[in-house]
Amino acid sequence: MTVETAVQLGRAVALTFSSPGHRARILVGKDTRLSGYMLEAALMAGITSTGADVTMLGPLPTPGIAFLTTSMRADAGIVLSASHNPFHDNGLKVFGHDGYKLPDRVELELEAMMDKPSHTLPLAHGAAIGRAKRIEDAGGRYVTHLKTLLRPEFDLSGIRIVIDCANGAAYRVAPLLFEELGATVFPIGVSPNGTNINDRCGSLYPQGVADKVCEVGAHLGVALDGDADRIILVDDKGNVIDGDAVLGMCALEMHQQKTLKHDTVIATVMSNMGLERMLAKEGIRVERTAVGDRYVVERMRQGGFNFGGEQSGHLVFLDHATTGDGLVAALQVLNLMLDRKQPLSELARVFEPLPQVLISRAVKSRPELSTLPNVQKSIDHAEKTLGNRGRVLVRYSGTEYKVRVMVEGENPAETQTLCETIIDAFQTDVGFTDTP
Repeated sequence: MTVETAVQLGRAVALTFSSPGHRARILVGKDTRLSGYMLEAALMAGITSTGADVTMLGPLPTPGIAFLTTSMRADAGIVLSASHNPFHDNGLKVFGHDGYKLPDRVELELEAMMDKPSHTLPLAHGAAIGRAKRIEDAGGRYVTHLKTLLRPEFDLSGIRIVIDCANGAAYRVAPLLFEELGATVFPIGVSPNGTNINDRCGSLYPQGVADKVCEVGAHLGVALDGDADRIILVDDKGNVIDGDAVLGMCALEMHQQKTLKHDTVIATVMSNMGLERMLAKEGIRVERTAVGDRYVVERMRQGGFNFGGEQSGHLVFLDHATTGDGLVAALQVLNLMLDRKQPLSELARVFEPLPQVLISRAVKSRPELSTLPNVQKSIDHAEKTLGNRGRVLVRYSGTEYKVRVMVEGENPAETQTLCETIIDAFQTDVGFTDTP
């Protein structure tokens, strides 16, 4: 991820969404990584060099940028964020005018345009160069939008909430949102310095929230990731509640309220079998996609579904947002707690996960799994051992040079052994660059 890459993407997005007689308007937002300063300037340069205009939003959650792209009638929105990754990584996400991530076809077109030499592109000159501006109230607009999703009588007075913003994009808006709704807020992870985003905090490290919940006697703990599109919750007893549990609780409520379209929840292959079993008892179907919230959203739009998500905490309430939104998810859970007059610890008891073991290791390379003899042998052995009592999932990370091995079954000791056996096979066939 270099300055040159950002300039090229800015040009490609601007040219793609411009047309004769139409000067494209592009929004650019970011999280709190140090590299965001140089990369947003590079995007601005690339966009304006084509004659398109750009509006800089500053640090703002990814779903907030998606929302503003539609509410400000922009042609596209660009997010600078590597989500839950360490500060030294960065990434670029693009939303269309409708607030949805671009389809693969358009992304491939952008990549092809990025490869073209700059002198072959129709760049602007003189007075035709685009203009840039910055709006200072982007966070306020997003918070106001979130509150419009709630019924007027929604009131968090007397509710104590611990919120961990991962020193990321939501460090201002998340505490503000809950405070304006009347809650007593205990914020952590709200002091970004450019290098501490996701550093032992946020959704990947919810123990800090759990400890704080117990310390202050909070009703709820909320752990966001660096760009606030995913959430992990902590209940009033300090127990960590993952995305599968939230999927289960909210799906049951939506089913009872007759708002769950087609009585179907869209999850990924990572979601626990316990979710499937629990929802099936209530006549709710679970359909699975590949890992990634974009695939969840894509399937939801194709099938006319309105709720889905991932075990990792991406929760997509399509009636309220076009992408995963940690704050929307938190509000939905709080609404459920208030309506039922039950603590989260009671609500979460409806979900009983099947024992699951997940091991991730950094690999030297990512060859096709079918070319790894020892890995294939260990996977086959695990699948035969488990039969229909569990399942095995082996995949490479989409954002890092890591392999992730997940084994699910009724016997915790057995699943641990099977998972470790597959990992050992990767050590033999591929090799690791980290230590366990």
